[in-house]
Amino acid sequence: MQTTSTGRRNAVWRIGSLLPAALLLVVLSIYPVFNLIGLSLSEVHWADGQSASTFVGLDNYRTVFADQPVYWAGVRNTIVFAVLAVTFQMLLGFCMALSVQNLKGVPRAILTAIFLLPIVIPPIVIGAMWRLLLGRDFGMVNALLQAVGLPAVDFLGNPNIALFSVIGVDVWHWTPFVFLLLLTGLESLDQEVFDAARFDVTSGWQRLRYITLPLMLPTIIITLGLRLILSFKVFDEIYLLTGGGPGTSTEVINFSIYRTFFAQDNTGLGAAMSVLTLGAVAVLIVVVNGLVRLRRRREAKA
Repeated sequence: MQTTSTGRRNAVWRIGSLLPAALLLVVLSIYPVFNLIGLSLSEVHWADGQSASTFVGLDNYRTVFADQPVYWAGVRNTIVFAVLAVTFQMLLGFCMALSVQNLKGVPRAILTAIFLLPIVIPPIVIGAMWRLLLGRDFGMVNALLQAVGLPAVDFLGNPNIALFSVIGVDVWHWTPFVFLLLLTGLESLDQEVFDAARFDVTSGWQRLRYITLPLMLPTIIITLGLRLILSFKVFDEIYLLTGGGPGTSTEVINFSIYRTFFAQDNTGLGAAMSVLTLGAVAVLIVVVNGLVRLRRRREAKA
């Protein structure tokens, strides 16, 4: 009887300790999502200084699919942005992690600090700094190009290269984040595996291909998925560098949503765009989680 009573008290204590976190999750995550879905099914307008909504069903979603070319240009640009930016970030971050892995002492500390510097700079500073660097008339990059006899390039005003310029800034900004995660993964690898294979695997390339990469695969998948998800949320670099222009060449999903909510004051349509974007990101999260689980299952069977 004493054991049963103690078990009940422990169960009550566990439930009680989890309750604040559960309430916080509902307030900060679940309720806003359902509220967003409700707004996407409504037309929101103002009357006597108060917001009022009228249920319109799926009309906002029909408008998104039928009459929002700017939003779909943003979808296309966001996909291009995410794929290219994350690919370069993963490659550069992994190379940087490998270069730092075997260093010791002061050289390692200095190189790590240099690699991590971009990620600690505030976005507003990054925007101002890169506008000065890439500016057509007074930018430092164009000054260097002209100094060697090359013509000036309108990095942020040419619709053919503006998106790639922003991608370059994002690669510079977020590669340190990838570097940090991959370096942590490299340092957590079991050294005994490398010692056991030192007679069979002689070159550095073979060690990288047959030992390091397979062991790092879970970390690589998680890092890749996390960066893809964050890339779909890009906003500040677009807002600060190009404002979505010229034309729609650097329009991205979040900038379209921002413009719809605040510039056009169309809450219902902006909410519908947000729900569609949230659904796409949720699918991406499920895919990444599935890949990680599949990898773990294979490791457990091996």
